[in-house]
Amino acid sequence: MVRPVARRTIENAVRRRGFSRVAGVDEVGRGSLAGPVVAAAVVLDSDRHVPGVRDSKLLTPTAREYLYDQIVSAATGWGIALVGPKVIDRVNIHRATLTAMREAVMDLVPPPDFVLVDGFRIPDLLLPQRALVGGDRRCAAIAAASIVAKVTRDRYMRMLHDRDPRYGFDQHKGYATPGHLAALGRYGYSVVHRRSFRPSVLSDTLG
Repeated sequence: MVRPVARRTIENAVRRRGFSRVAGVDEVGRGSLAGPVVAAAVVLDSDRHVPGVRDSKLLTPTAREYLYDQIVSAATGWGIALVGPKVIDRVNIHRATLTAMREAVMDLVPPPDFVLVDGFRIPDLLLPQRALVGGDRRCAAIAAASIVAKVTRDRYMRMLHDRDPRYGFDQHKGYATPGHLAALGRYGYSVVHRRSFRPSVLSDTLG
């Protein structure tokens, strides 16, 4: 089956309104039991096409790694922000995600003049913005951000695995797979787990 490629139609429409640096923003890791939520913001160069950019969930790990290198080389700007488990537990995952998105945008130098966001608006962002439901499949800049965020987070989770291999973070990246749940039942929560995320199957075991 052919995987749909995200297009630049929406970005081009924004540029025709007079905006030149149009950033796409996406996040990864909202539903994970461990590790950070990661957001990326990417400003694609209108004169440099990166073939094959699409929602990161539609790509193999190898394709994501390849496209990550192509995107960061060709983009006119990209920013990353990570918000860790302690903050997620303190403020909740939705607010942590919005914080990561806002920080990723603010990491762009020079700053964008318009922001396209996957799913919902970013509060307290003093820039014009538009939320796009399903933006990672519709908009090339958001799809590019989804790839940058996913590859960054996967690399981070592999680093956490190297530090503590008991949980298998290199395989499931912190999500609630049977193997991860079994490791939690055996070892309990580590310092990189989100203690506010408690799967019902573990409630009795973990207290």
